[in-house]
Amino acid sequence: MRQRSFIAITAALAAGALTLTACGSRDDEGSSSDDSGTTVTIGIDAPLTGDLSALGLGIKNSVDLATKQANEQKYVDGVTFKIEALDDQALPSSGQQNASKLVADDAVLGVVGPLNSSVAESMQKIFDDAKLVEVSPANTNPALTQGTEWNTGTKTRPYKSYFRTATTDAIQGPFAAQYVYNDSKKKKVFVIDDKKTYGAGLAATFTEEFKKLGGTVAGTQHIDPDTKDFSAVATQVKSSGADVVYYGGEYPQAGPLSKQIKAAGAKIPVVGGDGIYSADFIKLAGASATGDLATSVGAPVEELASAKEFVSNYEAAGYKEAYEAYGGYSYDSAWAIIEAVKKVVEDNDGKLPSDARAKVTAAMQNVSFDGVTGKVSFDEFGDATNKQLTVYAVENGAWKAVKSGTYTG
Repeated sequence: MRQRSFIAITAALAAGALTLTACGSRDDEGSSSDDSGTTVTIGIDAPLTGDLSALGLGIKNSVDLATKQANEQKYVDGVTFKIEALDDQALPSSGQQNASKLVADDAVLGVVGPLNSSVAESMQKIFDDAKLVEVSPANTNPALTQGTEWNTGTKTRPYKSYFRTATTDAIQGPFAAQYVYNDSKKKKVFVIDDKKTYGAGLAATFTEEFKKLGGTVAGTQHIDPDTKDFSAVATQVKSSGADVVYYGGEYPQAGPLSKQIKAAGAKIPVVGGDGIYSADFIKLAGASATGDLATSVGAPVEELASAKEFVSNYEAAGYKEAYEAYGGYSYDSAWAIIEAVKKVVEDNDGKLPSDARAKVTAAMQNVSFDGVTGKVSFDEFGDATNKQLTVYAVENGAWKAVKSGTYTG
């Protein structure tokens, strides 16, 4: 395990005063090199435009910060890191195309992303076939690491090149259910999801735990994520007599949904997962969002001693966008790749081997360090060993942490 120091990034560096370029001859795999050393690319796949771009840009910027700090520290002797960020627009088809593009670039030795579990499903095999490691800071669907039969107790890892620093919905959904039932004393829930991999899976794990605790499901409904008119389902919620709504999905739909539920006369909280934990949810939901809840992976970054320098350095770097919910996890995902590259270089007499991708993927399994979000390491499925979660409530127009802990089931 290696404890790294953080070095402040100047505004000039963030503005691009230092440009990293790859030039010279290309090695057999995994880098470009010249007399000054080797350049390794860390790919990024995230929604950089569209409704979810706030989260995607936070991912991109945080990976960029990690690579700049690694270069500033000369953390891997003889290696300079750069990024290649591709926009998937939260679409599986775009993610699949991006995966192929990143695989085709020999300089790419690791990829951070994607944001969406449905996009990850379209990318995993492409990366795995190329032995290119992928570390997601945000995917939470359990099947990505434990197989489609995970909920029956049969867990099988589908792809050894896939890792994540976020915990899964097998924990997040039940954690939310325990808070809603035990802490908020809500006993009758209306469950809504957007029919996508992330949202439907999260709603299912919440529902199972809520019923196990003794709660009642007053109704269920699916919404079309391509619309913003939720008046029909809002009316159903009001008629159901539910005292809470659980929504499996993301903030572009959750914000208007919450607003319309309140407008229909159901003055009850809307609860969601990390997909709604964004300042943009509050903007879309308006003043009536007060009291709405969201769970998110890990402890609040702003409150972690290990994250203070990350927050300070991110602000000093001058990024226009906030690091959002996954900033710390994106930084740690990138640093996990950097650590794996460092191990491979050190084991090969100070240079990258011809089979660098396969070696980096193998090294990732044993990566362990103290990161922004706490201890970063992976279990036998490639899942984060850090299982902490936090419940946030909307208070005075902002998210406020109200409870942190781990699921005890």
